[in-house]
Amino acid sequence: MAALTVRNLFKLYQNARYISVRNISFEVKEGEIFGFLGVNGAGKSTTIKCVTGIIPITSGKVGVCGYDITGDPYNAKRNFGFVPDNHAVYDKLTGCEYVNYLADLYKVPADTRRETFDTLVKIFNLENAINNQILSYSHGMKQKISIIGALIHSPRLWILDEPMVGLDPQSIFEVKNYMKEYVKKGNSVFFSSHNLDTVEKLCDRAIIVHGGMVIGTVDLREYRAEGKSLENEFIALTKEAAQKQSETQAALRAEEAAYAEKHGKRKAAAMIQKKVRDGVMAEIKKTGNGCQMTNDK
Repeated sequence: MAALTVRNLFKLYQNARYISVRNISFEVKEGEIFGFLGVNGAGKSTTIKCVTGIIPITSGKVGVCGYDITGDPYNAKRNFGFVPDNHAVYDKLTGCEYVNYLADLYKVPADTRRETFDTLVKIFNLENAINNQILSYSHGMKQKISIIGALIHSPRLWILDEPMVGLDPQSIFEVKNYMKEYVKKGNSVFFSSHNLDTVEKLCDRAIIVHGGMVIGTVDLREYRAEGKSLENEFIALTKEAAQKQSETQAALRAEEAAYAEKHGKRKAAAMIQKKVRDGVMAEIKKTGNGCQMTNDK
């Protein structure tokens, strides 16, 4: 069974002119580290928010260890631990109180909790700060307590959004080393990153997205064995995709300008939004998946 399965995922925000996530499909296998690459605005964070159930999807299927994130969110969320890129922690709690709070939510038994807690605190060198308020923590320490909180229930899937940003070299080493140890136990890691060197050396496979679409899938084991460059592949694929995206957006702007001359700016904007939405609906219909349009902004 795959740790994470994403099939024909679409996300279109209300009144949007462009599609945030467009027909993305991929699978994270058990026991692998899977990278998620793309330039800023490529759709990585939106995809992760859909995968974790933070925002509703427009269409598609997301399965976590066999549980559907929309149909059975309780069991799906029990099987992953998520480390966001914004340190979403309760900073008036101590590190110990915060992790115990999460352990209570996941109903982690006291004996298992203590063993996991002590191990993680030692690995990430937080022994001297674990009883201090999180508001006194540095950026790197907040990242570490987020990681400990995400792993306290020993999830089968570990999801991270830009986990290395702002970390010092020692902390980066600790996170990468624990990822390797984590998957040796049969667990899986799915993480987004701008650091191509880290992804190339650490991951088993990765996908590259641009404009909300998958533009490339790479097997990093083959790249390392054959001496290929992930950077060269990434630059070539994103450059081509950016050109196509620029042409599409320019065409929409020209069409909107033409509508504006005839109907006014407000109606022209509504007409373009409808065109984008109708296009998404037609594309979704081809996938055979159901669709539930949402009113989220």
